[in-house]
Amino acid sequence: MMAEYIDAFQRAVKNKNPLADAVPTASQTPEFTETEKRIFGVTGPTGPTSGLTGSTGRTTGPTSGATGVVGGLTAEQLAEAEKRRRSGQSAYDILLAEFTRYGLQALVEPLKGLITSGASSAEFSLALQNTDAYKKRFAANQKRIDAGLGALSPAEYVALEDQYQNVMRNYGLPASYYTKDTMGTQEGFEKFLAADVSATELEDRIMTAQNRVINANPEVSKALKQFYPDITNGDILAYTLDPQQGLSNIKRKVTAAEIGGAALQSGLSANLARAEELGRYGIDKAQATEGYSAIGSGLQRGSQLASIYGESPYTQTTAEEEIFKLGGATEARKQRQKVTGLEKAAFGGQTGITQGTLARDRAGAY
Repeated sequence: MMAEYIDAFQRAVKNKNPLADAVPTASQTPEFTETEKRIFGVTGPTGPTSGLTGSTGRTTGPTSGATGVVGGLTAEQLAEAEKRRRSGQSAYDILLAEFTRYGLQALVEPLKGLITSGASSAEFSLALQNTDAYKKRFAANQKRIDAGLGALSPAEYVALEDQYQNVMRNYGLPASYYTKDTMGTQEGFEKFLAADVSATELEDRIMTAQNRVINANPEVSKALKQFYPDITNGDILAYTLDPQQGLSNIKRKVTAAEIGGAALQSGLSANLARAEELGRYGIDKAQATEGYSAIGSGLQRGSQLASIYGESPYTQTTAEEEIFKLGGATEARKQRQKVTGLEKAAFGGQTGITQGTLARDRAGAY
């Protein structure tokens, strides 16, 4: 976008203002400001009240016409200076209008004198980047450079801000997350830009927060805050939108919370170490929900049987190892089979388990 603005400035300078093509007479020449006198090299009094002076500086009167000298300049030189001034003013008006459309007028206003002087685009671009307004408007670029990243062009910078705003608006985030100030900046956007967060990653973060935590069953949020106390204020969205939090790290924590939430939903305890382990095994929310539902329905009876028959305690950890096929899955399955086999044998006949089988079970042989 900024390149387009500069192009507009260049076109205006090249094409000039049609009004500037008319050579003004001394009586038509407006008074120059002191700044404009320095810009255009005008010395001495000017304007319709000053008349035309000879080389001595004395007034020769309006009858001298275009052949006189004003402040050391001939009428033709004065006309050219005025032409340049009008041309530069036209360029400034066009540029200011374009910048204003995007809330960036504060960037061009300090450079009015440079623009109206007919400066080249290179001079203008360099002067623009050195202004305090420009540095403030594109502050993330310095942070990117400090972090070893490349600076974004103004066009890339503004385009990314627009994309951030569209993503947030489309997902129904509160306006405070994306409303820009009078200079077109947004504190949150500056953080994203500095951390090289793409619009796609931003959308991924929002989806993770909204779909997997905020709009999920309350046990997920409860587990998340139980596992990770650094999320103290309950503002899950703000946490996931913090560029200091890596996206992969956020997803790891949310997956653990979903697994923990599935355990809580089934009336079981949630353990961070176990939840993260299951996450590393590729267990997702759906699998965790199914698995913990099965564990919840059989854990109490398995624990009772183990106690009745003097076997090793049958715990949630044991059941998790079997159900989710973890490292101790084989031993966990044997332990369950043993206590259930003992129960069947105790009620005799109907299970078809012989005394020899029962004896082997008691001896731990299979």
